[in-house]
Amino acid sequence: MTTAFDPIDLSGTQLANRIAMAPMTRSRAFGPGLTPTESVVTYYAQRASAGFIISEGIQPSAVGQGYPDTPGLHSAEQVAAWRRVTDAVHDKGGVIFAQIMHSGRIGHPVLLPDGLHPVGPSAVPAQGQVYTHDGPKDFPTPKALTSDEVRATIGDFAAAARNAVDAGFDGVEIHGANGYLVHQFLAPGVNRRTDEWGGSAENRIRFAAEVVKAVAAEIGAHRTGLRISPANPYNDMAGSEPDAEETYTRLVAALEPLGLGYLHIMEAAPEPREMTLALRKQFSGTFVLNPATEGFTGPEALTLIEDGVADVLAFGALFLANPDLPARLRAGGPYNTPDPATFFGGGDEGFVDYPALTAV
Repeated sequence: MTTAFDPIDLSGTQLANRIAMAPMTRSRAFGPGLTPTESVVTYYAQRASAGFIISEGIQPSAVGQGYPDTPGLHSAEQVAAWRRVTDAVHDKGGVIFAQIMHSGRIGHPVLLPDGLHPVGPSAVPAQGQVYTHDGPKDFPTPKALTSDEVRATIGDFAAAARNAVDAGFDGVEIHGANGYLVHQFLAPGVNRRTDEWGGSAENRIRFAAEVVKAVAAEIGAHRTGLRISPANPYNDMAGSEPDAEETYTRLVAALEPLGLGYLHIMEAAPEPREMTLALRKQFSGTFVLNPATEGFTGPEALTLIEDGVADVLAFGALFLANPDLPARLRAGGPYNTPDPATFFGGGDEGFVDYPALTAV
């Protein structure tokens, strides 16, 4: 029987176990030009015993930033700063992938330089607010990307992926979940375009597929992963994907021939496990799962590996409170309890403020 503590070959990258650290927003890029600081180096190195680490969301361009003090991978300064992080993880024997995240309509102009404005597939604002250094602000109506700008944004993802590899990351995860730009293109409630990038499910998956193909062409499909969250209501996406099953079935079918390193599913609470199992059956590569749970994902989820539901399990909040989580899971505990007071938002993705680290 396969267990979470068995090694696995991730398309040529050897993982010591099947316990991944989920991507978790930190908002600690306090270095020059939104670069990670020494505290970020320490944070990731502490958790290097994960089978592999998926970093916090890293914007591929200045306009891709959706939260204060989040890091980028679009300048030489940022590449050099991330190299200190990846070197520290590798010195501990770890593996780390960079999550490339464009927030799209989630954000605010006060977070962006040079008069930039949040963008999206269509001029459809999200209901809700984003935290800024000036306090909470309503999400604005995004600027709808032109077709040329869509192509340029795809190029930004590919360039950021090259920068990630130059910075020493072992691979890249494209963030196609949780209501950010890639997810926005997939959802007809948000993507109201009538050109090649919108309308039918075939057109709406095109942006996600082209981003993945561009990144794979730049750094190799074996170093490329994609995270999706079908029917996830986060960031005002509730009800925006009435045809989620058709959309994601088409998307995975389009990506299957590429030979990606992995597919990462973040289950939403309303999402039935049946869709996860269907996508698991459809995708022949490594299948990473951040399961829907009551509260944070705990040790009880390990049976999902044993039952063959997933190849790798991603843990969020529990990894924050327990930097040596794989050892604690193997020993059956004890566990430090994550502090919900440090959470920005819902779900086990772990939108968590940095003071959580002071408790470990």
